[in-house]
Parts: sequence; C-alpha cells; structure tokens
Amino acid sequence: MAAWHVAAAGRDSRRSGGERGGGTRPTIEDPAPREAPHDESVRMVRFDDIRLLRVTYLRGPNVWTYRSALETWLDLGALEDWPSNRIDGFVGRLTALLPAVAEHHCGVGERGGFMQRLQEGTWMGHVLEHVVIELLNLAGMPTGFGQTRSTSRHGVYRMVFRARDEAVARCALERGHRLLMAAINGDPFDVAAAVQAVRDSIDDAYLGPSTAHIVAAATERGIPHIRLNDGNLVQLGHGARQHRIWTAESDRTSAIAENIAGDKDLTKRLLRSVGVPVPEGEVARSPAEAWEIAERIGLPVAVKPGDGNHGRGVTLELETREQVEAAWAVADRHGSEVIVERFVRGHEHRLLVVAGKVVAAARGETAWVVADGRRSVRQLVDDEINADPRRGTTEDHPLARLVIDEDEGIQSDLARQGLAADDVPEAGRRVLIQRNGNVAFDCTDDVHPELAHLATLAARTVGLDIAGIDLLAEDIARPPDAQAFAVVEVNAGPGLLPHLKPAEGAPRPVGRAIVDHLFAPGDDGRIDIVGITGGAGVPAVAALVAWLLQIAGRRVGLATRRGLALGPQHRLPGDASGWRLAQRLLVNRDLDAAVFGADAPLILDEGLVYDRCRVGVVTDLGGIDDLGRHDIDSVDQLPRVMRTQMDVVLDRGAGVLNADDPAVAALAQFCDGEVLLYATEPAAVATHRESGGRALLWHEGEFRLCEGPSITALPLHAAARRLPPETLLPALAAGWALGLAPAQLAAAADTFDAASAA
Repeated sequence: MAAWHVAAAGRDSRRSGGERGGGTRPTIEDPAPREAPHDESVRMVRFDDIRLLRVTYLRGPNVWTYRSALETWLDLGALEDWPSNRIDGFVGRLTALLPAVAEHHCGVGERGGFMQRLQEGTWMGHVLEHVVIELLNLAGMPTGFGQTRSTSRHGVYRMVFRARDEAVARCALERGHRLLMAAINGDPFDVAAAVQAVRDSIDDAYLGPSTAHIVAAATERGIPHIRLNDGNLVQLGHGARQHRIWTAESDRTSAIAENIAGDKDLTKRLLRSVGVPVPEGEVARSPAEAWEIAERIGLPVAVKPGDGNHGRGVTLELETREQVEAAWAVADRHGSEVIVERFVRGHEHRLLVVAGKVVAAARGETAWVVADGRRSVRQLVDDEINADPRRGTTEDHPLARLVIDEDEGIQSDLARQGLAADDVPEAGRRVLIQRNGNVAFDCTDDVHPELAHLATLAARTVGLDIAGIDLLAEDIARPPDAQAFAVVEVNAGPGLLPHLKPAEGAPRPVGRAIVDHLFAPGDDGRIDIVGITGGAGVPAVAALVAWLLQIAGRRVGLATRRGLALGPQHRLPGDASGWRLAQRLLVNRDLDAAVFGADAPLILDEGLVYDRCRVGVVTDLGGIDDLGRHDIDSVDQLPRVMRTQMDVVLDRGAGVLNADDPAVAALAQFCDGEVLLYATEPAAVATHRESGGRALLWHEGEFRLCEGPSITALPLHAAARRLPPETLLPALAAGWALGLAPAQLAAAADTFDAASAA
C-alpha cells in the first residue's frame, strides 16, 4: 500500500484544450462537473483502474471535430474525488515518465498551460487525454486535438482525441491508460516499450511516405481522399471526378507501360530506337554466355537482373571472367533473366518525371573509407560511414546504413580489392565500399536542359505519366554529348522519399506535381453532396432532393435509413446511412451527385460519411428518444449535434435551415457558405431577407422563392401539393441552393412518386 497526501484543490471546471474545427468557432460546453469534497486528511489508498466503458471510433466529422477521432467514455471510480494535485507525488511521477507534457498548452492557452492545470488540480480523464496525445507525439504521429467533458453520471467522462487510424488510436489509448495508472499508483512503467508499440501500430496502419505525401498535397488543394485498402491504394476526389493512386502510380498509368518498364531489355531497345543513349547489352542465359557477351561488347561491364528493383543483384565495373560469372549468379537470384551491358562511368542519378516534366532530381553517392591499419573494414564502415546521423534503417533517415553481410554488391567490390569484411587494410589505403547507392542528394536545379529532355523522352517512349529515370552521368549540369552518359532504367511507381527527405539539398514538392497532373487548376475532385440532418422525415426529404437532381440530368446516388439507391433503377433496402454502405456513393465512378440522410444517432455513433458538402440541410431537432446512451435527454442539447451538418458546408455551398424553429435557424452562425432559410411564417425570415438573403416560404397556400425583397411564385400542381410542407420546403430549398431553376423544381415536385421512395 502507498501513502498519499491529500491537498485541498478547487474543481477544474475548464476541461481539456483543443477546439472543434480548428478553433474558428465557439464550442457549446457541457454542464460543469460536480465539486469534489475538500479533505485535508492523509489516507492510505491504492486506486483501482479507471474503467473504459465505451470506445467509439468516429470516422468523419462529428460533434468534436471535423476529422476522425476516438471517443472514450470512462469511469474514474474513486479517482473522481482525487484530482491531480491531491495525490501525493503524482505530478512528479507523471512528468518523470513524460517530460514533454509539461510543455502542453491546454485550455490555459499558452505553453506550459497543462502543467499549471496539473498543479492547480485537474481530473484524471483530462490527464489521460494528454498522456495519449503525448504517446502519439513520441511515436511520430503528432496530435494536438483533445477534449474531455463530464456527463450526468457521477465520475463518468467523455474523452476524445484526434485519431487518423482506429487501430493506432486504440493502441495509444490502451498504453496511455496503463501509463496513467502506473503514475497514479507509483508503479514502474516502460515508456519506451509503450512508444514502440504505438510506433509499430503506425507502421502497420499508415500510408507509405510517397502515398502520404501525395495525399497531403491533395488535402492542401481541398481534394478529399478515401483509402481503398490496407495498403497504398487511395482514391482522390469523389464519384465521377475521382482519380486513384497506388504509391506513385496513378489511374492514368498504363498497364502496358508498366510492363514495358519492368522488362529492362525491351525498355533499352525502345529507348535506343528514339535516340536515347543506353548502354549496349544483351540477355545472358548462363554464366558462360555472360562472359561471351562481355567480351563482345567490351570490358568493363555491368551485370544486373532484367526485372529487379532497388539495385538488388547489380554488380558494376567487371573486368574478368571470374567476376562476370560470379555476378551472373548474383543477378540470377534477383530476377527472371540476367542482362550484361557495357559499364558507363559516372554518378547514378534519379530524375522524377511527372506529366512530361522533370520535377525533381537526386544524385547517388560513392562510399569510401581510409584505413588506419588498426580497424577492420567492418569497423571502419560502422565508425566512419554508419555513424552519420543521417543514416539509419527507417524512412526518417535519408541515407541507409551499409551492412556488408547483407549487400552482395559491397562484398563483390571488396573481393575485387582483395578484401573481406573482417580484414584490416594497411594504413592510408583508400577502400571502395559502395559504388553507387543512397540516391538522396538533391540536384534538381543543376539538371542540364538536354538531359531533362532525354529523361522526359524516355518516360514518353515507355508510356509512363509518372516515371523515375535512372541515368549515369559524370556531371548532371553538362550536356550529354560532352560526357559519358546513358539512361540505364525507367521505373514505374518510383519512390518519392529521396526527393522528400534528401540527405543534402531542399525537399521538392513532388506530391503537388502529381496532384496537379491529375486535377486541373481549380478542380477539387468533389461531386455535389447534399447532407440532410433531422428527425423522422429526413428519408423523404432526401429522396425528393435526389429526384430533383435526377430531373436536372444528374447521375445521383441516395443513402438513408431506408436504403441505398444508385439512380432510379438500382435500390438496396436497409439502413444505408452508416459508413460502410453510404461510402459506396463516394467511390462510385458513375455518380456526379450524392444525397445523404443522417440523424443525430449516426453523427454521434460514427460521424458524417463525407468531409464537406455542397448543401447542408437541418430540418428539425427530432430523434431525442434514441440518444439516452449519449447522455442527451433534452432537445436543448441537440443543436450541438446538428451543427455538425452546418460545420461541413463548403464556402461555395449553402446551408438550408428551418427558420420556423429558432434553435435550428441559429445554426446559421456555423455555416461557411450562404444561408438559405425556409419557413411557413414570413416573420421568421424577415430579417434574413432584409439583408439580401434567400428564403423559401409556404404561405397562404403558395410557395414563394424570396431573394431579398423580390418574390417569385413557384407554381406547383395538385400532385406536388399532396406532399407535406415539411418534406417539400427543405427539399425545394436544397434544390434552389444547388442552382435548379424554378421550372425544374416544379417539374420534379409534380412528378415525384412519394410511395416508391418510401
């Protein structure tokens, strides 16, 4: 048992830092937690674990943030009466385990704010939030957003933090929970192991660096993305306006071109035919034939696998039969055929070509050591080369460690110098370790225009829209006819890391170049999305909006609690408002518009399916009966949920609100785009119209399109008038917000089959 000193502390009513939507809008606060008893006595106590009652991954925009997040309901138990400053030594133990939490800003709004909160007294749900965030930061996935809120249940809190991936978030929560309980109870805890566990989950779950960079560049342009598998297949954009990437390949990359690039001999023949210099060479089917080819084309030669990659199995500057035949055996292990070609002296370079332009270039290095007569070759490599902090085994290191026992090329070069890894060369001898490798030294600004032209010609000849052109040149800044020069490979799906994290030189915006290749200026890859939120009438409103779009000639999909519809002919019954089914609309290449019907339970359980929408509609504050498990028992709490729909309206879009309900109309403050109101009472929209706003009125038996002081009657036939106003008004307002003409609105309403949509 541990002794704990109890110090008096006031209740921390300002819950954790982080703000919805990046801090641009006010947050609707939960009721303040109850005041804890002030007990100045000393107690002997060991605390039971904080209970994690429910963990929910919110995949899309939600009540907390625009982005995905992990929400945890937790029960502090006895710790509800023990804030941070009342547990003797807790703050010191926590900061000893995680020193950087002392720098967290928190709600105080300045660096070190969280430390101030710890010392003044804050509750353990809030502390857990910061512990999890710090573990993610230490694991290399910086996360700055988190909040903790009390509930109506004693000692129960909702804690949330930004979570790009569910598995990573759950791992960080589980390790953070253990760490916090160890700090509370004074138990030992292995922070390094916890960080490594989170880092391993990141490595398993996250996109590779090339794909992630392209996605980040798309995000900067406002282009949404959807990950289509557990690997690097990603959709940029939605529906008919999408493009797909797989690492640095795109849906514009020809399969034929990719196959050509994978056949090095065929690639060389094609390049030679258009005048691109390539090394003379042939396919060798045996070691003996390799030597025959070497003698025929002239020594020295290079031997490589015909369909290898990453330089595996390549041996350079071979001059004897023994060297050539040994190199053939090495290359044969790494490919389906072996090529012998004339060796070209020069530095290895990788030029990245995107859409016919060289957008980045990097040069390789030649690694040497100078012997001191005391250390072995292996020791010299470790001390003189691998000690460079830029070298390592992860993607964070621009240069790879040289491991002699794992690199047949290094072993071959040492053997030709009469050395092995454990030999001690004589003092002063210069030993070649690696001829070409670590193509990570930026030289983009040095590329001669004629070399750039040949690189782009090589990419076009093979047929690749994105290509890595490997060439040998003595000086990349000189023209090809003034030096030894040759293109040795054309690669499909080239890695971008050498250009993103060069060992020397400036990073290059290669992801932006790829995104700009796929999407024209001003194209954000978005189809028109209409999101409708409210109570029981949402499916009918959504169905009518979808029909409006179909009448206007759009290819539209619909997802609501009643099912999924892909146009008028293809319908799937069942609940299609959730993520798994509804996201089919965003993936479907046939659609240029989509309508989603959501309600409060969906927003609270999963978040919205889409990140932004062209039109967002809030019809009412219905659905309160299903929300008790979310600690919502009053209609007054629903605006905080329903505002999520307004939060995601694009600035070029519109929010459609029911002005007959003042609480719904008040959500206009959260809309980035235009606000369009609808009502049955003219007074409800009078102020809005006075400021020039648009409104749709149902008054005195007439539908009126109002824009400022002007009014246009919307003539609807008897068939349309049989539809209830609570369905017609929001649907017609949404159609008007989408730019449909009055005649189109009337025609769609008159021909809508409400029975078939039910």
